[in-house]
Amino acid sequence: MVQLMEAWFLADRPTLGAYYGATFNAGRLPGNPNIEDIPKPDVERGLRNATRRCSKGAYNKTTHAPRLLELINPPAVYNACPNFARLIDFLRGQDPD
Repeated sequence: MVQLMEAWFLADRPTLGAYYGATFNAGRLPGNPNIEDIPKPDVERGLRNATRRCSKGAYNKTTHAPRLLELINPPAVYNACPNFARLIDFLRGQDPD
């Protein structure tokens, strides 16, 4: 189960980099390829650390998440995150259950 929606941002690091700019430090994000299994504190800490020197400031859910949700590449998230894929399939009426 996905720990929090911000985990989905980790599936589209190029968009995070484009949004935050040159000072974005992707190396500070958690490296677990099973993105949805990353514990909530690790995702939050990783986003804060990767963005703390950015002109937009450190990641803030209220300020940054709405815009990032508009920008992320849904196919990248769909391919990397099984729970996201399951949600999208359900919304499309393709629920296998």
